[in-house]
Amino acid sequence: MAYTVIYDANVLFPAPLRDLLIRVALTGVVRARWTNEILDECFHNVLAQRPDLSEERLQRTRELMNRAIRDSLVTGYEPLIDSISLPDPDDRHVLAAAVQASAQAIITFNLKDFPNSALEPLGIEAKHPDEFILEMINLAPGAVTSAVMEQARSLRNPPCSLADLLGTLANQGLTRSVAKLRERCGLMV
Repeated sequence: MAYTVIYDANVLFPAPLRDLLIRVALTGVVRARWTNEILDECFHNVLAQRPDLSEERLQRTRELMNRAIRDSLVTGYEPLIDSISLPDPDDRHVLAAAVQASAQAIITFNLKDFPNSALEPLGIEAKHPDEFILEMINLAPGAVTSAVMEQARSLRNPPCSLADLLGTLANQGLTRSVAKLRERCGLMV
């Protein structure tokens, strides 16, 4: 059984991190899952912060995500929501999806909203994306390093060097992961 994770909306919000998380899932070292509700929240927030982007463009991104990661959409979790208690009731759908998907972890920046006391009895843990990516690097260093290098190569408008991409990811909170990737790629800070 693959290590299954739920990507929370807040880790899918920044495009470079979203791209990296999807590429890591495409390596096969992890099974990434999300729900339409998570994607709705993510892209609603993207549009609110980036009104220059069209709803059509974001819908295309959403479709590409769902196509790229086979069986990524979790369904049937809704009946579980009311039985879940979390500090922020608006996050209950994320934990319900994790339960429904038999996920081992929720990847989120909002660790405080997913306390161990609520997750541990369910066999689920909340992980910061930096911790998660670092674990994936340690588990499959070649695959994750290749994914990051391919991500940098794919950025053309504007072009982005590997060093610049790693700087962006560090600014998005992946400081330890980026340090490890710089070391693996022979880049100095």
